[in-house]
Amino acid sequence: MIKVTVLYPLIEDGHFDMEYYLQCHIPMVEERMGDALIRVSVEEGIAGAAPGSPASFVAIGHLYFESVEDFQHAFGPHADVILCDMPNYTNVRPTIQISTLRL
Repeated sequence: MIKVTVLYPLIEDGHFDMEYYLQCHIPMVEERMGDALIRVSVEEGIAGAAPGSPASFVAIGHLYFESVEDFQHAFGPHADVILCDMPNYTNVRPTIQISTLRL
């Protein structure tokens, strides 16, 4: 199983509309990805490790698939629609990582 992680860093002058992300963007992604998408989880950053420090990421989204190929086949045809929705909830450029789950 693989996990596609989308990390939205906390940046100066950045904005992130968590309600839109949860209520509109994620359901749209789930619908577009279909049965290839096994599950989704979303994290909202609240603090860093040191007392009083900010979180490194305002939000992190996780998408789970059986394989990289499953992700590519599910995402590819819908990439434009999914990516064009980003300005509706953020001006932050995310970092994306694909990982193999090991434990």
